[in-house]
Amino acid sequence: MALTKYSWLLALISICFCVSSFMNGANDVANSYATSVAARTLTMPQVGFLSMITEFVGAVALGSRVTNTIKNGIISIDRFEGNPGSLMLAMTCAEFGSATWLAIATSVGYPVSTTQTIVGALIGVGIAADSQVTWAWDDGSVSQVAASWAIAPLLAACFAAIVFSTAKFGILERKDPFRIGMMSIPFYLAFTCAILALFIVIESPTAPSLEEFGAGKAVGIILGVFFGILAFAYAFVRPYLHRRLVKGDSRIKFYHIPLGPLLWKDDPYVYWPARDDGVVVIDYYENAYGTKHSSSEILSDSRDASEKDVATSSGLEKANPLVVPTARSRIVTPEERFLAPTKHLPIAHPARLYGFTKWILFQGVTRDVVSHEDPRLRATHARAKVYDNRTEHLFTYCQVLSAMLMSIAHGSNDVANAIGPWAATYSTYQANEVATKVPTPVWALVIAGFLLGAGFWFFGFKIMRALGNRITQMSPSRGFSTELGAAITVLLASRVGLPVSTTQCLAGATVGVALMNLDVRAVNWRQILFIFSGWILTLPCAGLLSGLIMGMALNTPHL
Repeated sequence: MALTKYSWLLALISICFCVSSFMNGANDVANSYATSVAARTLTMPQVGFLSMITEFVGAVALGSRVTNTIKNGIISIDRFEGNPGSLMLAMTCAEFGSATWLAIATSVGYPVSTTQTIVGALIGVGIAADSQVTWAWDDGSVSQVAASWAIAPLLAACFAAIVFSTAKFGILERKDPFRIGMMSIPFYLAFTCAILALFIVIESPTAPSLEEFGAGKAVGIILGVFFGILAFAYAFVRPYLHRRLVKGDSRIKFYHIPLGPLLWKDDPYVYWPARDDGVVVIDYYENAYGTKHSSSEILSDSRDASEKDVATSSGLEKANPLVVPTARSRIVTPEERFLAPTKHLPIAHPARLYGFTKWILFQGVTRDVVSHEDPRLRATHARAKVYDNRTEHLFTYCQVLSAMLMSIAHGSNDVANAIGPWAATYSTYQANEVATKVPTPVWALVIAGFLLGAGFWFFGFKIMRALGNRITQMSPSRGFSTELGAAITVLLASRVGLPVSTTQCLAGATVGVALMNLDVRAVNWRQILFIFSGWILTLPCAGLLSGLIMGMALNTPHL
């Protein structure tokens, strides 16, 4: 017989599950695409649509069909044996605490780990229920979670720095970077796709283990993907890049890649052509002040300037005399775009209601998350070397692929953070007994996948502002290296059992790439401290929220 008297717990945790999935998307999904937006490779509306697809695919197609009710085995299930109602209560409190902390962290701008949020929440309910908590060094223990605060960023920083060093010394700082980049970019595309194939083959939750699948078969698939994409890139992508970047043909867009060899002709046929007077390559280094560096040589001038000069706008001009002002229009806010034109109309007027509806639907993806008005941050950006815009543009295609890789990996792995406690409660409610491993309904994965994308669409801009350009000067080559370095770290760490977080990997990778400027002042260490404080607060705050509610629920007097 089902636990009908606890139907209210199932209803409450279902609401918390939706909020948790939504806030997971608002916080964690933004991490996957933050550097792409900061580097101006993608716009916020483009990322909004793309994230809805990649998160949904990751959650539904690759998400785990069997969910562990106790994340990482962080607390013992024995305490709840024979008392399924208490397990339902514990999972509901954990989901509530997780959803609440994610909402608070997102509103403040903390890019936190959703995995560590649910772990902290489970620790809280475990302590409140007098359940054994795994503190000693063991798989998924509290000690390993704390160690990941240093392990994850350091590993990601090393891998990202290695990836960027290949681009920096092999392409960007060579005598003819664009020519070398045109020859090299197919290898970067092929390598990125091979990493994606590696994840799908052996690391997605639905895939068999490497031992079951067979190392030889896995290597064959990965090499097949690498050489297949390499051949495709040389046959189709290179003609497209030559037509657009060498010939300067602004009519050519990404959907013309299938034309391939036909684009080598002087006047090829182009279906659905774009405007022939459009911009071919944007300035990836333009900032909120409407200025750009005219030469990477300004670094030597900046380093000779005093710290006092660099900290102020006037001093910055002294330190960087080659900064040239350019024309830049002020970015229109969503309020000005959707609400201001109809502000004079009555509140019930259809035009005003329509404007308000558009503001609700699009305010999250029409905000400026790239620009900054901080002179101190401007000085930090001035210490980053500036590379050729056409060469930087080559890396935009790799960066989009690497961002999609991170998002798909997030959708497949982290969907369990929100759905795990709910699945435990749902299964226990139906079976009337405690369940340690439960089947995950596909319809629940569909809901979670949609909410992950929706969370980013409406509130992802808050975390976007905290990452990317807030840490260092970002560009397509740097963003690609950051995302690929973080992805490699997540894959390798999960393979050897290290408890790393996507959020921490991306933050560490960003610092690793920034330090390749060979100047520690090219990193905004205040922002890094702000982000790190969010990691430290996650475990105790989520634990306190869920633990206090669990403790009060267990000890509440009743008639």
